[in-house]
Amino acid sequence: MNPPPDITTMQEAQRTTDPGRCLETRVTASVNAEALIALIPHPAFLGGWEDDGVLRLYWDPSVWSEEIFASLQEALRQLGIYNAEITVHEIHAQDWNARWAASVQPIRIGRRLVIRPTWHPVPVSGQEIELILDPKQAFGTGHHATTQLLLEWLDDHIRGGEHVLDVGTGSGILAMAALRFGAAFALGVDHDPTALACAWDYAVLNHFGKELVFRHGTLADLPSQPFGVILANLDCRTIISHYEQFYRVAHKHTVLLLSGILLDDRQIVIQAGAAHGWKPFWSRTRDGWLAVGLRRTAQG
Repeated sequence: MNPPPDITTMQEAQRTTDPGRCLETRVTASVNAEALIALIPHPAFLGGWEDDGVLRLYWDPSVWSEEIFASLQEALRQLGIYNAEITVHEIHAQDWNARWAASVQPIRIGRRLVIRPTWHPVPVSGQEIELILDPKQAFGTGHHATTQLLLEWLDDHIRGGEHVLDVGTGSGILAMAALRFGAAFALGVDHDPTALACAWDYAVLNHFGKELVFRHGTLADLPSQPFGVILANLDCRTIISHYEQFYRVAHKHTVLLLSGILLDDRQIVIQAGAAHGWKPFWSRTRDGWLAVGLRRTAQG
């Protein structure tokens, strides 16, 4: 087994409770940011972004603790990451705010989707679809490759009228995009109440109604109601542990779209899916990440 993540400047995390300052943790590893944040308690979490393979997370130093740092290490281990480098730096809060705002730019994904923060309007053509998302603790603003791969699939394949289930919905971006592309109904489920609070805020901001529902809990908590499209941007271990539950909420024509998978984990994900009645029909890669589409096999 590889050694646990390095602790290089832990003492810096304990030096200040100055409200004019904050802490920046830099995690150097191939990691799904949304999956990582979902695994750690974050009352001190302010936000973050990814930049050239480095995940930058920002924390309120007044409530930062060794327990939070340890939970970050444990979350990485749960995602199968043992060789990440973690550093902690004290910075001015105003520097964090400026860098955060500057990092959030409008982005065009696929053929039609435009995602932007409230403070950065952009021209949108008649055929383009706009979502307004101000980055919050749930991440999921469309800038990560794992999210983009699924958004592009939705752009290309949603035909209209589908019922969509988004497992580990986070910000709700996939569920909202599916509706914008023509789905009739979307349910997002997540065990993180902070993520769901962000998702509801985004739903209001983008004027969604009863066609969009978010539910606190896990996939196992849902009744056996079939969905035509199931989306899951999760880590490899979580995906594999959910295959039986995916099958339970699927019908014979359901499409299961998975992302958050490292390229090295492709075979194990496909094999585990086959063991539970799922056969791949589509895949796409970007920046070392894999998204794959599966359908139920004839035997299922």
